[in-house]
Amino acid sequence: MEIIPAIDLINGQCVRLSAGDFARQTTYDADPVAVAQRFADAGLRRLHLVDLDGARAGKPVNLAVLEAIAQRTSLDIDAGGGIQTDEALAQVLNAGAKHATAGSLAVRQPDIVKRWLANHGADAIFLGADFKGAHILINAWAEQSTLTLTVFIEQYLAAGATTFICTDVSKDGLLQGPSQSTYQQLVQQFPTARFVASGGVTTIADLEALAAIGMHGAIIGKALYEGSIALADLQRFV
Repeated sequence: MEIIPAIDLINGQCVRLSAGDFARQTTYDADPVAVAQRFADAGLRRLHLVDLDGARAGKPVNLAVLEAIAQRTSLDIDAGGGIQTDEALAQVLNAGAKHATAGSLAVRQPDIVKRWLANHGADAIFLGADFKGAHILINAWAEQSTLTLTVFIEQYLAAGATTFICTDVSKDGLLQGPSQSTYQQLVQQFPTARFVASGGVTTIADLEALAAIGMHGAIIGKALYEGSIALADLQRFV
């Protein structure tokens, strides 16, 4: 199972939100490039980079940070937040992201995202399935769509997608454990998909449990910044 540390950006700084609430923001580091370098130095190979300013603005805002991380580390970066046009997709990929995550746009304008999948391939376009309960959330987690998590996955598997970053917004940043039962159901229902768990990972035991049910990857955010998981503890997964 791939271990994927997360950096969420607001005003160019490394932050975390609690349950997706912008009013519950903690700033951890003013230098996200240095944070990314620490992840790389610890042997981690991936990075989940979320432009929270971009998610609210509807276009990438922190491209300079993405570019700096790509230039100064060898991390394989998946980037999300505000990627809603062909131009934005090109900006993110040209800045150094290997993968772009489509979230709200995949709900509102699926034809665009399906075209991206056809043109760029499933390894370049990840699907961001941000959910609360049974439904997908959009617009920086501020709005519940009518689309259910399972229907969303079914539609994009049929369109050629392979990788789904599934974030339980109700658990994100709360350090209360991931949505184990939901992920287990998804792995059983869609055995060909590559699911990445996001939201709530708190301990090494959480990671071991996610690996045991067959998750392709797990994103770790606040647990690394708060110290409930140490970088040294992740060596067994690297």
